[in-house]
This record gives sequence, structure tokens and C-alpha cells, in this order.
Amino acid sequence: MKVNLTIEGKQYQVTLKDLTARPIIAEVDGQTYEVWPEEEQASIPAANSSTPTPVVAAVAAPAPAAAGSLTLNAPLPGVIISVEVREGQSVSSGQELYVLEAMKMKNSIKADRNGKIASVYVNPGDLVKHNQPIMTFEG
Repeated sequence: MKVNLTIEGKQYQVTLKDLTARPIIAEVDGQTYEVWPEEEQASIPAANSSTPTPVVAAVAAPAPAAAGSLTLNAPLPGVIISVEVREGQSVSSGQELYVLEAMKMKNSIKADRNGKIASVYVNPGDLVKHNQPIMTFEG
């Protein structure tokens, strides 16, 4: 299924694979993402359904990173407890960026370099997968 999404004013064409599978595989601008819709949402239509439903709103693929930028990915699966920085904020090496709870342990993730945060893709309470993009530093 192909859908058009607008995220922060930018248009994306998203190709969704089997909507009954978990995770749902979404392809955005040639990159593949695993999407885990929340269970409270409307039921997923059968693959042969002729009319798509708003379940597509669960797809929150991060915008492609700008050339020269550095994407910080989740080091392991878990739940985001807090995000300590915001877009546009300058950070220094060693500064706490976010806290990730994994295997009943809280992990403070710190910057390994000085820089400026370009994008933050998660919020407190979000469940993240291993290597899922968390935030991007400006190039």
C-alpha cells in the first residue's frame, strides 16, 4: 500500500508492506523502517480492503537526515524515560541527551561530541527498537 504523508510540512511517499504483520515494514525515500503501531488504535484493515483507514497515522518515520549530519540510534531496545535536549540546542561532550530504560535498568545516554541537535524523533514513554533513530546532530 502506498500513502502520502506530510510531516512538519514536508511530503513523503510511504510504501507499507503487510499491515497485519508486526512490525509493519515502511519504506520512505529508499530507507526501510520497522513500525510498531500502538495496540489501542483502530483495527487494521484486511489486505484486500479497498479503502485505507487512518491507521497510517501511526507511521512516524523520521525525516531523512541532511547530508553530513550524524544520527544517534538507540543502542538497545527499551522505553524512553526522558529527553533532556530539544531541537536547536547546543550540547557538549558528556552532556546527558536522554534516558533509556532497558531490561529494568535506566541508561543515561550522553553526547560523545560537541554539537547542535537538529532533530529529536522520540518522546518520553516511546518504545524504541535497537538501532531506531533517536536524534540527529547538525553536520
